[in-house]
Order: sequence, then structure tokens, then C-alpha cells
Amino acid sequence: MVNFNGDLLPASSHFTNHHNRGLRYGDALFERIKSTGKSLLFLESHYFRLMASMRQLRMEIPMEFTLEFLQEEIDKTLTAAGLSGKPAGVRLTVFRQDGVGYLPESLEVSYLIEATPLAQATFALGATPFTADLFRDYYLQADGLSRLDHAGKLPQVLASIYARDNGLDTCLLVNHRKEVAGGIHGNLFLRKGNQIKTPPQGSGCAEGVLWKVLLKQKWAENPYEITEAVVSPFELQQADELFLLDSLTGIQPITHYRKAVYGTEASEYFTRGLNELVLTEA
Repeated sequence: MVNFNGDLLPASSHFTNHHNRGLRYGDALFERIKSTGKSLLFLESHYFRLMASMRQLRMEIPMEFTLEFLQEEIDKTLTAAGLSGKPAGVRLTVFRQDGVGYLPESLEVSYLIEATPLAQATFALGATPFTADLFRDYYLQADGLSRLDHAGKLPQVLASIYARDNGLDTCLLVNHRKEVAGGIHGNLFLRKGNQIKTPPQGSGCAEGVLWKVLLKQKWAENPYEITEAVVSPFELQQADELFLLDSLTGIQPITHYRKAVYGTEASEYFTRGLNELVLTEA
């Protein structure tokens, strides 16, 4: 079941058409939220990120789009999908209403909520081994739109195909300045000793909610210092550890990049810390 503008419909329903602006022009935003079965993790942060993104794209925010309204609609969707009280991944998509030209006929929006089951409520360290390489065929544009989760994800799509065709688990993306921006899924972290770097917003990475949590959280007995700094491709093979961070799956260590092999010490530490936050949120 999916929730389209408040109506619960079978996923196979034809609830949109060829005039859909998300389909025609990528005129859409999305948020991916983890449900533990007891709570929607960091829902308030996801909500305010969505509102800020909608304002940036000059979408008209409906009066009813309160935090409480969206939580009720998500809960309704989870119940209809048989996922109430169970771990699930929620995708909330907002797109401008139908129109055939670049200039919108209306700034009003429609929304779609989908839910899929997850294996567990807590975060599990991603599977290893996990191999990566750089994707250089196309670059991310490091601008004000790159921090948003919008529907224009062709570089990620093509990088996913490249990874599959070359026997890789993932790829790292670079921007037009040849700086490392992040992964296909999630923000990148690079550890050298006890120093951890993550590409800044100016490099073209998305402003992920869990990424901001990891940066701002005061971690107990934290042996690491995290900074936002430009990451060059040269630094990747010199690192002691690489990992990706995604709102639904948590931390995925990269164990192999070209000839380099990495440890998972920081990945394990922050996974434990994130799971403590899950228990607090619940």
C-alpha cells in the first residue's frame, strides 16, 4: 500500500500520469526516514529539512503540512502496509502538481508515502568485504541544489550500473572540481589515525540528517575528531578507514578501494553510538 495525498492505495494503482513533474523534470524532493517500530528516528530533523528544501525549490507548503500531520500520515501508511510496530524504511516524496512546461502551472504540491520492511530496528554494521572505486564518467555539481535529496539522481544511477558491471559494491562520486563528494548512498567519512574528515556541503554531498547527527553529537569517550574538509581522490588510498553513512542503513564500512584495505574501528564505534541514540529516541 502507498499513501497518495492521504488516500491509501495498492502499490500497483495508476495514481499518477505522464504530466507528473517529478517524472518529466525531476521536480520533486524526498526524505528517507527509519521507523524502529516504536518511533520515527529524528523525525523533527527530517521534517525541518523537508520544509527548508521545499522553500528553496519555491514549492507551496500546504497549511496542513505540520509535523503532527505528516507523522499521522506516515503512521497510517505503516499500518496499511502491515508494518505498524515493525522496523521499516519510509520514503516521503513531494512533487509539484502536474504541468507540461518548465514553468509550473501551480506551485502546489502532492505527496507520496511508501514503506518497506527493514531487518531490524537498530543499526547493524554493513556487510564486509565491501569494495569501492571512483566513478569518473560524470560529475556532481557542487551548488546549492546538491545538498537536497531531489529527484535528479542520474549520476547515482549511472554509478550504480558502473559498480554492478565492474564487480564493485559501490562507487564514490566526485564533483566538477574533482573533489570526492560522497557515495552513491550516503555521506563519506575518511579516517587517518584519530582524525576523521567528511566532505563539506560545498563539495556536493547531500545534507543528510544522520550525517548532521554524527557531526553534532557529543559522543561519550570519543577518541576521534571529526572535521568537514575537502577530500581529494589521492587521500583515499592513504586513509586508515573509509565508511559511508545513510539514514536507513547506518554505517557501511568500505573495506577495499583499489589496492588499499581498511579497518573498521571507527565504524564499529559510531555504530554502537548510533544504536544508543536509537534507544533514546524510542
